[in-house]
Amino acid sequence: MAMVSDRFYSMIDYSISGSHTPTEVAMAFVRIQHDWVGDAASVADADVGRGAHAAFLWMVDNRWIALARGYKNYYNGMVSVQKSNSPASFKLHELRCLDAVARFGSFQSAADALHRSHPSVFASVARLEANLGLKLLDRSGYRVELTDAGRAFHARAAVSLRDLDHLDAFGRQLASGEEAILRVVLGDLCPRPMILGALSKFFAGHPRTRLHLDYEAVTGPFERLDEGTTDLIIHRVDASRYDFEQMEICKVQLVPVVAPGFLSFAPTPETRHDALRSLTQCVIRDTARQPGTENHFLIEGAPQCSAPDMAMKKELILNRLAWGHLPDFMVEQEVRSGTLLNLQGRHLPGRRETLAVMRHRNKPHGPVAEALWRWIRDQLRSEPQRALEDEA
Repeated sequence: MAMVSDRFYSMIDYSISGSHTPTEVAMAFVRIQHDWVGDAASVADADVGRGAHAAFLWMVDNRWIALARGYKNYYNGMVSVQKSNSPASFKLHELRCLDAVARFGSFQSAADALHRSHPSVFASVARLEANLGLKLLDRSGYRVELTDAGRAFHARAAVSLRDLDHLDAFGRQLASGEEAILRVVLGDLCPRPMILGALSKFFAGHPRTRLHLDYEAVTGPFERLDEGTTDLIIHRVDASRYDFEQMEICKVQLVPVVAPGFLSFAPTPETRHDALRSLTQCVIRDTARQPGTENHFLIEGAPQCSAPDMAMKKELILNRLAWGHLPDFMVEQEVRSGTLLNLQGRHLPGRRETLAVMRHRNKPHGPVAEALWRWIRDQLRSEPQRALEDEA
């Protein structure tokens, strides 16, 4: 301790004589304080805080009150700055792991969703709990559940994660230039000549962007938009999807039709669906990997055949292989000429669908995708029904 004391008094002499600046004096006190702790290593639990306090008391005992107060204030300020600049006690990856476990109810499901291993997710959540000093999950039951503290923490964490995702998407949107490829998915109800003609006019003015066009049916377009593998879809409106921006284009009437000679009776507006139960009904195959549960006009117990799109479905019906529903713009001429019979009536009303262009609200849109959205709003929506009539 004698060596530390000598250095301490020497620094006081220097400070009085003006040989050192106050900052140099304070920093020297910090070094002395650390040496003091080293000299006192035999004392149990000696640490920086105790060393600083001891140094302060020693200075008080020696009546260097002003100097002691200055050192104490400087040291407390240094500690405060270090605490304010220290990183958070958890990582973003650990928050995402907790969020996934809370949403899916198990570590394995969370690992699958995050494309990570089960041990990695388990260790990340355990590390988060250890760093916070909180038990966030109750692992005693069949399903992993949040504790009370875990629910409160996860609620705040979920908000932060959403904000970070939106910030990331916004940053990528700002950094995006003109897209090389724009991906558009057409649904099974799309009037293709009208839509393709409109796309042709738009992309003629954007030659540096290539159109990548796909087809999906039933719930397939929604799945593609959810996955982020397309920029826009043109499909029937789903009013339950608040996460989709949906801009109406036109109305499409689905009409039940059959080819002459397929029925063993003459259809009337009073024909009931029971009369069709023994006849093959043609339906469109859902292209989604996880198809929805909604049944479109299916008659329970009736034999079925499926088609990939409306054009193939129309051919099956024309060739007396089945009956089914088709968009009005595809059958108007055939019904007028008698090539197809319209079964629409009180018991087989068909359905009027709204066709819309859709995009995801919470995903970034490049400048060309944004321009196409505005162009559809200003051009394609202006006279959609006349375009359908011209197509028919």
